[in-house]
Amino acid sequence: MSIPGQLSPAPRLLLGPGPSDAHPRVLSAMTTPLLGHLDPQFLELMNDTQTMLRDVYQTKNTLTFPVSATGMAGMETCFVNLVEPGDKVVVCEKGYFGNRMTDVASRCGSKLTVLSQPWGQVFDHDQIRDTLKNVRPKVLAIVHAETSTGALQDISQLGKLCHEFNTLLIADCVTSLGCIPVNLDEWEVDAAYSCSQKGLSCPPGLSPISFSARAVDALKARKSKVQSWYLDLTSIQSYWSGDRAYHHTAPITMIYALREGLRLVLEEGLEARFARHVRNHVALKAGLGALELPYIAARGCRLPQLNAVRIPEGVDDVACRKRLLNEFGIEIGGGLGEFKGKAWRIGLMGYNSRPSSVFQVLAALEQVLRGAGVKLTPGSGIAAAERAYVG
Repeated sequence: MSIPGQLSPAPRLLLGPGPSDAHPRVLSAMTTPLLGHLDPQFLELMNDTQTMLRDVYQTKNTLTFPVSATGMAGMETCFVNLVEPGDKVVVCEKGYFGNRMTDVASRCGSKLTVLSQPWGQVFDHDQIRDTLKNVRPKVLAIVHAETSTGALQDISQLGKLCHEFNTLLIADCVTSLGCIPVNLDEWEVDAAYSCSQKGLSCPPGLSPISFSARAVDALKARKSKVQSWYLDLTSIQSYWSGDRAYHHTAPITMIYALREGLRLVLEEGLEARFARHVRNHVALKAGLGALELPYIAARGCRLPQLNAVRIPEGVDDVACRKRLLNEFGIEIGGGLGEFKGKAWRIGLMGYNSRPSSVFQVLAALEQVLRGAGVKLTPGSGIAAAERAYVG
């Protein structure tokens, strides 16, 4: 057996739906020597991480910490802890990850009601109100930033609406945290989950969650055990609280990374960070328009950090993305579900939301599209983005 060579992958600019490039300071933090997961120094780092995570989530929720797994484990954590067999659950589906919520909720044995919208659209609050009034569910689950379509769902009033019907609100914030406003306390969100590899500029591996006092009360009132031992918050919270009771060996290096990623968010300031994402989105959108790449999400509900556009008729999705990767070192995402082969998803998240990313991807896309036979004015995408930045 021959031994593989030393790890040395070709450099990439990760402008897909995630992961995004980790910030250099995050990568540097990950070279810090290991500590034990119960070492007093590490426990202080855990405290730092929780405090900063509350600030980024804009919450005072005590039960706020990173689950030791990727964002989908955050989704499961919320459902398996709050949903028991027979509980009524409403899931709002408007894309791939709403569909995944439906799958997870059904595996919990819930009595499930699915509220659907065409992909790329969002829900009207009156539509949700009518469903809550008729179903009276224990839980309403919805995606804040739908990664498959680039659609932004306004959830700012949903918490108040849910609480009128004694319903808990679960929000998927995987693609929103660190990129656009997420205000759990003001919005009265009961359970939220995100990931480390998008707006927080860290590698994948952690899923920051936060449970409100109402959600904790619901957890305490369960009649049955949580179906997942690993994700059972009645046990995990003892490790992340003052007890520091052993549950599992925490991913030390990933906690280092998240701590530094959160430091970067707060150093920049939330409002400045959100404004940066919008500014770069506006420039990218202008350039994509010049390249004749229309958005999937409806006007008025488009994410600044995840730009999903339709591929021109007759253009080969896979061939173009391969050329972007092999010749230009740029990764973008293909479509999911009903948009497979029909859409590209371009992420400008966290560290990657910067003008150099905008100009690099627009220049490369122009070359790839022209090579695929699309007639474009040379430099039109770059020129449109430049005008947007100046304007």
